[in-house]
Amino acid sequence: MTMTTDSPSAPARPRWWRRPWVAPLAVVAVAFVAFSLPSYLSLDPARSRVPVPDAFPAYYPLLSLHVVFGSVAMLTCCLQIWPRFRARHPRAHRAIGRVYVFAGCVPAGLTGLVVALATPFGPVARVSSVLLSLIWLGCTVAGWRMARRRRFAEHRRWMIRSFALTMSIITNRVYGVIMAVALMPELETTFHGDEALLTRTVGSLAAWLGWTLPLLAAQWWLDRTRGG
Repeated sequence: MTMTTDSPSAPARPRWWRRPWVAPLAVVAVAFVAFSLPSYLSLDPARSRVPVPDAFPAYYPLLSLHVVFGSVAMLTCCLQIWPRFRARHPRAHRAIGRVYVFAGCVPAGLTGLVVALATPFGPVARVSSVLLSLIWLGCTVAGWRMARRRRFAEHRRWMIRSFALTMSIITNRVYGVIMAVALMPELETTFHGDEALLTRTVGSLAAWLGWTLPLLAAQWWLDRTRGG
């Protein structure tokens, strides 16, 4: 494996092409935000991509704030996980990290917790979304505290978990499409023609798979590279 070093004693750094996921991830994140955010900046509940419960008028404003703060988290996260940026611009990394935590994950997690309790996709999705918000907040705050204590190895591990949960909204949508395509032929049989039941089932499956699988993958990678 070819490495470059600044001096005989400097730590080896991988070339850019050994991080092929950074640029595609940033493109996907920007595209996702560009597609999702305008509907919630319009302040028009009719444009919401999630059904708005009539019994909870604050749902749409809180959902809009959740999307805005979540977009901040997604976009800043792309810079935070870029190894070359971290190495060359440590001050910017710290500043953007504060934005990621306090203008992204924390407010997005708190608003997401309230929105989760009123989700229109049923109790199974509700439990999943509440757990996601709590674990996301926990991982992010733990990572921030480790950085404050200058325990940077632990900081990186917690922030990798936080990153996986931040980006899980994308995998949620992917699994939603997969589940909808897979279950649609069962509408008249398994679901007895009940489209609402089909929608809740798809939403529930996507809600759980969307964040548990990325978090498990992140933990697997952390365990695999523990000695690194």
